[in-house]
Amino acid sequence: MKAMLVIDVQNGFCHADGSMPKLGAALSGGDEAVANAATAVASAREQGMPVVFTRHVYRPGFYDEGAWLTGRSPDLESVGGLLAGSWDGDVVDELGRGKDDLVVDKCRLDAFQWTSLEPLLRGMGATELVVCGVVTNFCVETTVRSAVMRDFEVTLLEDACAAQTPRLHEIGIEVMRDCGFATVVRTAEFAGVRVAA
Repeated sequence: MKAMLVIDVQNGFCHADGSMPKLGAALSGGDEAVANAATAVASAREQGMPVVFTRHVYRPGFYDEGAWLTGRSPDLESVGGLLAGSWDGDVVDELGRGKDDLVVDKCRLDAFQWTSLEPLLRGMGATELVVCGVVTNFCVETTVRSAVMRDFEVTLLEDACAAQTPRLHEIGIEVMRDCGFATVVRTAEFAGVRVAA
């Protein structure tokens, strides 16, 4: 059985008013990735595929952020970025997440680490994951590698992902594809959309 995993498509990363763009860490191609992720989520729902959203969030005080992540974005706490329960930490509206949708909150790059993601997927009988999200070379790649090590088969929607630069996105995609961590396709192929020649 397949499940869709949408990684960290949150206001803090993907919205122009989000904390990461304000701190100079905007995503290249973020708007396109969000639009494609929205198409992918709608298609997954039409196919009867469960959709699981992850959110990268911290508790007040940022005690759960950890030294390495703090070093990557030392000013995040000062702007109240990615706080659990905040607008910044929530999934973007474009994806149409409803109150009954499955959400897994995390505080590390790997969406499986210290979360309920694996038992949730096992409980629904998922053996294959269709993955999209941000940031391509951080949380997406780390989670894809972790999924493979847990014997999930992964399909990655490359144009529904984004990173800070096109090159970082391309490197992440190249590693996941060429090392065999994921079968890489475009959203239109997953959604069965005919593209005019």
